[in-house]
Amino acid sequence: MSTQLLSIDQLQLKAKELRREMLKMLAHAGSGHPGGALGMTDVWTALHYNYLRSKPKEPQWSDRDRFVLSNGHTCPILYTILADKGFFPKEELKNLRKLGAMLQGHPSTAWKIPGIEHSSGSLGHGLSVSVGMALAGRLDGRGYRTFCGISDGECQEGQVWEAAMSAAHYKLGKLCALLDRNGTQIDGPTEKIMSLGALADKWRSFGWQTIEISPYDYDQIINALDQFVKNSNTDQPTVIICNTIIGKGVSFMEGDFHWHHGSPNPQQLEQILKELS
Repeated sequence: MSTQLLSIDQLQLKAKELRREMLKMLAHAGSGHPGGALGMTDVWTALHYNYLRSKPKEPQWSDRDRFVLSNGHTCPILYTILADKGFFPKEELKNLRKLGAMLQGHPSTAWKIPGIEHSSGSLGHGLSVSVGMALAGRLDGRGYRTFCGISDGECQEGQVWEAAMSAAHYKLGKLCALLDRNGTQIDGPTEKIMSLGALADKWRSFGWQTIEISPYDYDQIINALDQFVKNSNTDQPTVIICNTIIGKGVSFMEGDFHWHHGSPNPQQLEQILKELS
């Protein structure tokens, strides 16, 4: 397990590099989900490089921290991070979504992807799975932490709130949910489709330590994750609500829910690489 932490400047450069590589991968594949992946890139960069305890050459290490990406369609950024960290060769990124390839449009344990803990894509399931992982860690006497990436659109599903209630009831302090609050889903704004209301207050009422951040301010990202780490020896689960922008980092994608799904054409990719140079 690497103990070398990246500085904020290094994290920012790494996030820019990951955005470039991810979008090149999606352009090559001709399809994918860039919007949400771009929005959470900075948070995932800080988490995976400075907080998530793992061994890329030993992906089933018993004491690794667990990471579940519940909104599995945003997996392009996770695949890019895993390849960059050495879980599998970067050449695999060129095979995204190809028939029979390891990296499909949603993460799947059926393909035995190193670093992938759970098959996801059917929204709303990931937090329940993460609750189970956190409980298993306690029963096994392990000290690992469980992180779960979820989306605001998922919070329209009842299973998320059953899982939230369970996590508080079972006092799972080593569980952290990171919520992508970009206000959009595939059909448009969340508030028009199914209003989420006072989302932070709801999580607090379910007994979670609730932190809201601007996910492009690295001081806020780091402070929030530090608060979770400090709180992880208590009985209270943590949710970090990340007020993201869909398509963040690419001028013509930012704030446009139509980029929930899609891939840049050659001209768009050329513009992207200039913007992210």
